[in-house]
Amino acid sequence: MKKTVVLNVVGLTSGLMGADTPFLTRWSGSAKTAAINTLLPAVTCSVQATYLTGKYPEEHGIVGNGWYYKDECEIKFWKQSNKLVEAPKIWETAKKKDPKFTCSNMFWWYNMYSSADYSVTPRPQYLADGRKMPDAYSYPADLRDILQSKLGTFPLFDFWGPRTSIKSSKWIADASMLVDAMHDPTLTLIYLPHLDYNLQRFGPNDVRIKKDLREIDAVCEELIRYYETMGAEVIVLSEYGITEVSRPVALNRILREKGYLAIREERGLELLDAGASKAFAVADHQVAHIYLNDKSILEEVKKLLSAVPGVEMVLNEEGLKQHKLNHSRAGDLVVVADKKSWFSYYYWLDDAKAPDFARIVDIHKKPGYDPAEMLVDPKIKFATLKVLFKLLKKKLGFRMLMDLIPIDDTLIKGSHGRNPESNSDKAVFITKNSKLLNSEVIEPVDVHDLIMAHLDV
Repeated sequence: MKKTVVLNVVGLTSGLMGADTPFLTRWSGSAKTAAINTLLPAVTCSVQATYLTGKYPEEHGIVGNGWYYKDECEIKFWKQSNKLVEAPKIWETAKKKDPKFTCSNMFWWYNMYSSADYSVTPRPQYLADGRKMPDAYSYPADLRDILQSKLGTFPLFDFWGPRTSIKSSKWIADASMLVDAMHDPTLTLIYLPHLDYNLQRFGPNDVRIKKDLREIDAVCEELIRYYETMGAEVIVLSEYGITEVSRPVALNRILREKGYLAIREERGLELLDAGASKAFAVADHQVAHIYLNDKSILEEVKKLLSAVPGVEMVLNEEGLKQHKLNHSRAGDLVVVADKKSWFSYYYWLDDAKAPDFARIVDIHKKPGYDPAEMLVDPKIKFATLKVLFKLLKKKLGFRMLMDLIPIDDTLIKGSHGRNPESNSDKAVFITKNSKLLNSEVIEPVDVHDLIMAHLDV
């Protein structure tokens, strides 16, 4: 099989490419580019699972970045076991064709306990005293130690949170080239998340995005030059495009006001009690799954949410089948935002009663996705001094809460998840092997077959 590398440049669209991506613009000039029709939901875990299996969520089961685990009555986001993907992955298909085939999966999601030959993924250490320490998980296990001895500890706090920067994507790129030098895998999958951050913070039209484009362009240049020197076929793609939004919609507050949501109060703070609720929303960017513990209210909930400003459509069972999202993990209803709106997970009606995790970075406790985790609350006076003081307390071994995150969903200016109106705002697929790409627009399941075709060249 032909050595192939796939660069997943999250958030990259043809509309963003130009003067601020000089290398990618030149490189794609002698390549062929296609827009990728948008998967529903167009979120990281669902899109990556579709690309790697060639199946839609109705078959592979990844209906979002998180969902409601009905047997546990808990909402869980960002789980990591590859066993959750209920369809064969591309490296399994390729290995059946060629037993000598090997795959390196560098930070694509569901990257623990998979059958890939080499894998690295973020995995913090959660210490007994409440601290969270940057770290990574790998297979083989010693790969983590080798990479971190050469590159330093994986910069977790530059990967997610208010401090996000190019450092995490650069670390992943450098680690990918080291793994290649050590093992020469046939297929290398590389996740480069850098554009995702400020595109959501500030929106795609903000002047600050220019710096991010130049930074990720430089990382892509280094990777592409390296892998082309190694004789590899190079594919550049993305998962979705991020478009400008101005209206957050808190569906759980609407459901609460109508008496559908159950709340548990602890220490004066409110927690969403999913198992005791008649209906609740699991918000995930511009898509939300609505789960009903009382199925008799389905039509009235559908009517209620259909009338909410910012909601474009509410899918019932027939709609889920049409959008190939009809899986047991999906909500009884799925709500899709209009082009200027997105869904926040907020459920409290009084900020004084917001749970303590609302003001910190905690991707596992929140019952929905929270892009505000990339921001420092602008209401905090002398925020830099407060951060330094908290970090000092942390280093001295004191328990403390890094409560710096705003609970103001109006601060977010970019989102994704729905189908953009323009192809220039959709994900891209770029290859120099133009004979394999015979259309200007492809379907998300086509990505699997196109990667296989590059391997078979």
